[in-house]
Amino acid sequence: MDNKQIAYIPLTKDKDLDKLIEEVGSARIVMLGEASHGTSEYYTWRTAISKRLIQEKGFQFIAVEGDWPECYAVNRFVKGYQNSGSKIADVLQVFRRWPTWMWANWEVAALMEWIRDFNHLRHADEKVGFYGLDVYSLWESLEQVLKYLEQNDGQAMEAARSAMNCFEPYNRDPQEYARATAFVRTDCQDEVIGMLQRIIRSPKHTGDREHDFNTQQNAIVTVNAEKYYRAMVQGGAKSWNVRDSHMMETLDRLLELHGPDSKAIVWEHNTHIGDARATDMADDNMHNIGQLAREKYGNDQVKLVGFGSYQGHVIASKSWGAPMQKMEVPPAKPGSWEDILHNISDENKLILSKDLKHIEELAQRRIGHRAIGVVYDSKFEAYGNYVPTIIPERYDAFLYFDETDAVHPLHMKQRGAKEPDLYPWNY
Repeated sequence: MDNKQIAYIPLTKDKDLDKLIEEVGSARIVMLGEASHGTSEYYTWRTAISKRLIQEKGFQFIAVEGDWPECYAVNRFVKGYQNSGSKIADVLQVFRRWPTWMWANWEVAALMEWIRDFNHLRHADEKVGFYGLDVYSLWESLEQVLKYLEQNDGQAMEAARSAMNCFEPYNRDPQEYARATAFVRTDCQDEVIGMLQRIIRSPKHTGDREHDFNTQQNAIVTVNAEKYYRAMVQGGAKSWNVRDSHMMETLDRLLELHGPDSKAIVWEHNTHIGDARATDMADDNMHNIGQLAREKYGNDQVKLVGFGSYQGHVIASKSWGAPMQKMEVPPAKPGSWEDILHNISDENKLILSKDLKHIEELAQRRIGHRAIGVVYDSKFEAYGNYVPTIIPERYDAFLYFDETDAVHPLHMKQRGAKEPDLYPWNY
């Protein structure tokens, strides 16, 4: 392939995003990816794009690959709710579940401060929100439901306590619950579904639509988390599909909450937002939120933006639940998408997929595209960190960074290190 065929826009400043904003057009959903969960540039450039979408195109909320209860606490902060906190660095301490660095970092703190300032003089219905789409928070969501019902619906409390009592023997460990139910034909599915149905039927409401929505959403998370953890121990694609279907359901509910003309920005890993049909995920009957959104709303209404880099540093862990580390990311594998872009030039680049469709090698053949998760070891990268991808079908646009730095976690205290500026850009 002649690399000179690949047209791109050098990416150095906010103004260089003009073509991307133009490409968004009148789309209702814009999904912004990342090739890792610990790279600073992915966060800062997603921030730059999100700010422009909010200011220039009226997007009303950001929904992320994070747990609902924790992200809702941040949502309360950016909207200036009573007793929601005064310092974002303190509010972000709510992210205690590993991997904490994904959302408790200075890059996110900067964006949340900006959104809070943006919201300050706006009417309540016009304030920009921040929500979590993920499904992991079984215990936390169940506790939030109980707390709400204690104050607002004593009759529904019985159903919620029944669900809580069912989970109690598993020591607040969803994986222990999943392992137990894999071998014994007993689970808490009926209890959580009964709780959700009781909440939905409840005639009592607080008068605060978002507050009531929060309770229903926590109940839905509990139902789907129970399903997810049971599917997880069975292996295969089922648990992945349960998780991404839940994220799509949550996005649908948020769009409905915000009205028929609402617009959403989604921040998730490339493996979630890049259309699964253009990767080997489809071979295993796996789907993701990017695919589901395109199927439901249409390609014109859903714009998928991938991110990637050639080399640099990342925050990740050696194993699940292990301490976070700043790790080196070696040069990309020869022949990979990132290697191809590096060989064109060492410039950061914005590439529109419509400018790639004439290149047969990219439009008809899967090539390796780097994907780093929260668990990472560069020694084994060539064997498991590249997703075979038809790039112009997976995304509508792609942001490439030749060399990247690690994200700046709030929870990581480095000896002698200064905290970075709260907002790392000048615009």
